[in-house]
Amino acid sequence: MKFVDTAEVRVVAGDGGNGRTSFRHEKFVDRGGPDGGDGGDGGSIIFIASTNQNTLMNFRYHRELTAEKGGDGSKTRKHGRGGKDLLVKVPVGTIVYAEDAMVADLSKDKQECVIAKGGRGGFGNAHFVSSVRQAPKFAEPGGAGEAHDLRLELKLIADVGLVGLPNAGKSTFLSVVSNARPEIADYPFTTLTPNLGVADAQGAGSMLIADIPGLIEGAAEGKGLGDEFLRHVERTAVLLHLVDVTSEDVVGEYKTIEKEVAAYSAELATRAKIVVLTKIDESLPELVRDVEKKLRKVLPKGVQLFAISSRAHKGLHELVYATYEMVQKERADAAALVAEQEPNEGLPVLKLAEEDGWKIEQQKGSYIVSGPKIDQFASRTDFDNDESIARLRDIMRKQGIMHELSRQGAEPGVTIVLATGKIEL
Repeated sequence: MKFVDTAEVRVVAGDGGNGRTSFRHEKFVDRGGPDGGDGGDGGSIIFIASTNQNTLMNFRYHRELTAEKGGDGSKTRKHGRGGKDLLVKVPVGTIVYAEDAMVADLSKDKQECVIAKGGRGGFGNAHFVSSVRQAPKFAEPGGAGEAHDLRLELKLIADVGLVGLPNAGKSTFLSVVSNARPEIADYPFTTLTPNLGVADAQGAGSMLIADIPGLIEGAAEGKGLGDEFLRHVERTAVLLHLVDVTSEDVVGEYKTIEKEVAAYSAELATRAKIVVLTKIDESLPELVRDVEKKLRKVLPKGVQLFAISSRAHKGLHELVYATYEMVQKERADAAALVAEQEPNEGLPVLKLAEEDGWKIEQQKGSYIVSGPKIDQFASRTDFDNDESIARLRDIMRKQGIMHELSRQGAEPGVTIVLATGKIEL
């Protein structure tokens, strides 16, 4: 399956079912009371992170996801059937953006998030019976399900990220130390998509390594393949910066990649790293030692330098073991830091607006009333039914909207515009 790490999708949760207006009509029962049932809730759309998924390719063919509508209420107080939730599996590492804001980060297997919540089922007329309202002749329409336009971005979850210029030997290294089988050839940009492999540190444990397409100078400005794949090493604990020892300017190439990584992310530039000279079997030992001396002069203090040959299997055991130990240390330090901070409860339900509050705007002789809660009540109002409108007025009075309308000079008979209809004051 083709590797795809970005996608755009529209999600539409199911509308709630309509409440029923109904009265008992049974033999020998005079003036039977209201018995209209409630509508069922609409189905929600839930994203589930799964290690069995490794691409966002499916979203290229399914750009709109829709959950099931709730069933309408029925006579004898029968409740409408709830709409089925739509469960959507996404790769572990998927980040969900709405309106350019990150709203969910699905970074753990089986982690779930309600991306679009289904609409609430409308109440039937049996729900509105009270001491002053013995025979309500109205019911609520079902509430609308949430709808969002989302952008999905996949960031692979790996322990180690390989960076370097094209043809630096990253894919060969990954194929030798892990179970990955990336395409390998003696020309630049052989790797066009990220590859993952599991490497074993000689019985000490295993680690997941990500190989990304090679960078070139100017990648941060979009040259070559650009820096779009650097997102896949953002979550890694350790970076392995591979440099071809046979290159004419090893120090210059090392600085080029460091510059491009820093241009992409200042935080990523400070990530724990090991620098690796590759292809030492293609150069004389004394030349390799000379390159090591030159490179050590520009390396930050404490950064380890290894010289290896993937094809000749030279220096690999020492490098893999040192990398594994560094990964363990970085992961432990990160876990300790998280433990010191307040627990992060994550984003189980996507929220784009505050639920409280309302506002009033004057426009051409009318007043526009809006706000998340009052919009919901308006959507559950039957504007063709006087009793249903009377209930909406009661709600607006309890929320203080009617008082504010009067304060702003609204007179009886003026038009009040709500999300789904109009009423007169």
